[in-house]
Amino acid sequence: MAKIPDTIDPTLEAVNQAIEAAQDTTPRPYLGASSIGDPCSRKLWYGFRWAAAKSFTGSTLRLFEDGHRGEDLMAARLKAVPEITLSTHADDGRQWGISDHEGHFRGHCDGFVKGLLQAPQTPHIWEHKVTNETKQQKLVKLKQEHGEKGALAQWDAIYYAQAQVYMHCFGLTRHYLTCSSPGERTTVSVRTDYVWHHAEPLMAKAKDIITSDQPPTRLSEDPTHWLCKFCDFHSVCHDITPMDANCRTCVHSYPDRDATWSCHKHGVLSIDKQREGCPDYAGIDA
Repeated sequence: MAKIPDTIDPTLEAVNQAIEAAQDTTPRPYLGASSIGDPCSRKLWYGFRWAAAKSFTGSTLRLFEDGHRGEDLMAARLKAVPEITLSTHADDGRQWGISDHEGHFRGHCDGFVKGLLQAPQTPHIWEHKVTNETKQQKLVKLKQEHGEKGALAQWDAIYYAQAQVYMHCFGLTRHYLTCSSPGERTTVSVRTDYVWHHAEPLMAKAKDIITSDQPPTRLSEDPTHWLCKFCDFHSVCHDITPMDANCRTCVHSYPDRDATWSCHKHGVLSIDKQREGCPDYAGIDA
């Protein structure tokens, strides 16, 4: 039998490894509005508490990069329409952001847009997503079935929650999402209304996660559950490995005022100190 030729390109493999090696694996110090719609509060708690290090494959990192580039391209396309005003950054050059629950709950929206031809007088939160063609076509179908303003909630619960939280915190009543395929070849949009009774429980959920000194109830006791088995915290949650040892997973520390963390033994903790931990470490039960 003839030998099957090796189809792996070592150069591209090296590129992949370089992308993975260059990624920043430093955990963010806050609970993010972009993830608050996740159905598993325990997962969000583990992330906020730095229970396990997260890293991404090269293919996933390339998807993120494509998303960032797509956002910039879509912003430029919107700004090319004379009637539209789009602001993606504040006067200090920073991306527009929200901060609540003593600064432990934060998020950054892609921008504010006004002058949409279908609603010229109403300012909207603007968010852009880059998805594969299958997911994009699902949004098209849901828009036809549920109407423009009902589609986002049916399409993606996490994106919908993000939209509601941003409208809630910025005091706006409309959200405009543009969704493009990779390379920005096709784009579809939906507008969404602010719904207080959807937004307020999400804000309460964030507070509960931040202030809890114990992990919330598991989404499922079955480690093979489809939402569990690919979770970044699967092994911690299902008692396979312990949580990473740092101040966030120590019983002595707690989220304090003004986005700080404090320790009952050592006072206010810097971000570097939180990562480092100390000899007095006593782990929270996972």
